Amino acid sequence: MADDHLTAADAEKAKAEIEAEVAGDDEFEDAVEEEDVEVSTSEFQVTPEELSIIRAELACEFPEDYDYLSDAYVLSVASKPYSKDPTIRRPLEYSMEKLSHVMEWRANEGAPDMEDLVQLANGPESAAENYEELTKAKALATSLNTGSLYWHGFTKEGHPILWIRTDRKPWYPDVDADVNALILLADAGIKCMPGNITEFVCISDSASPPPPNPTFMIKMLKALVRGYPDRLHSLHSAPVSSIVQFVMNLLIPLMPGRLASKVNLLGLDGMKEKLSDLLENGEEDIPTFFGGTADHDAYYPVEGSCPNRGEGSLKFDYYGMVERLEKAKAAWVQNHADAQNGN
Repeated sequence: MADDHLTAADAEKAKAEIEAEVAGDDEFEDAVEEEDVEVSTSEFQVTPEELSIIRAELACEFPEDYDYLSDAYVLSVASKPYSKDPTIRRPLEYSMEKLSHVMEWRANEGAPDMEDLVQLANGPESAAENYEELTKAKALATSLNTGSLYWHGFTKEGHPILWIRTDRKPWYPDVDADVNALILLADAGIKCMPGNITEFVCISDSASPPPPNPTFMIKMLKALVRGYPDRLHSLHSAPVSSIVQFVMNLLIPLMPGRLASKVNLLGLDGMKEKLSDLLENGEEDIPTFFGGTADHDAYYPVEGSCPNRGEGSLKFDYYGMVERLEKAKAAWVQNHADAQNGN
C-alpha cells in the first residue's frame, strides 16, 4: 500500500491504542524492565550442577512441557549479565524465575497445543469433538494460509530464518489467530535449531505493509518479551516506508534495550548486501522479492494458488515447511562439521 494511506489521524489513533494496550500491564512492564540493560555480549559460566538444578525445577513445575527448553537455551538465559548489575551473572534464582515465567506464559497461551490445532484444521470437521477448538483451529489455518510467515533456510551461523511477507497480511486481521500462528511457527523453528543454537533471525519484505494494527503489534511484542526472551538474534526489514518507520517509532521505546538493538531497517540495496553476507549460501539464497533468484513462492505461494493439504481448511504447507527446515538443518550441521574438520 502507498505511504499516504497512513493519515495523521490514523497515526494518532494507533498511538493512543498502543498506549492503552500497555497501560496497567504490570507483567509486561516487569519483563521489559528485567531485560532493559545495556546491550552486552558478555556471558558467564553456568556449572553442570546449576543446569541440573534448573532443569529439575522446570520438570517439577511443568512436567508436560519442560523439555521444550533445550539445555543450550537454559544455559544461554542463565549465563547472561544481570540487569541490575551487568558486571555479574544473573543469579540462579532469577534465571529459574525467568524461565518459569516463560513456561507459565506458554501454558496460559496454549502454546503446547498449537500443533494439535493444525492437525484438527487439516482433518475433516466431523473428526472434531469440540466446536470451540474447531473454530480456533480454523482461524489458525486461515492465518497460516496467507503465507505471510514461514521458515526457510539458515544463516551462515546456523540460525533458522523466519521470513515475513507484509504484502500478504490482511488489513483487518484476526489478532488472536495471528498471534497463535506466530506461537506455532516460533515453536516449530525452535525445534529445528542445531544443537547449540538458541536464536532465530527474522527477515521482512516490508514493501507493502497493511495499516498498523495496534492490538496485534502489542500482542506480538508481548509474545517476544514474555514468551520468547533471548530468542531473537536479529530482525532485518526492507524497504523503509513511512508506515514501517511509524511502527518502529511506536514499538522501539517499549522494547527492552537488548531487543531494540536487534532491529535493523534497510533500503533494498542494503538488504541485498546484508543477505549476501547473512544467508548460508550467500547470493544463491537471496529470494526474488529482494532481487535474487531463490523462488520462495514455489514453496509458499499466495493463498489462491494453494491446494487444501488435507480434508480440512489448511492450505499452507506447514508440514512440508517443517520437513524442509529439518533437511536444511541436517545439511548445515554436516557442512559445519566438514568445515571444522577441514573438509
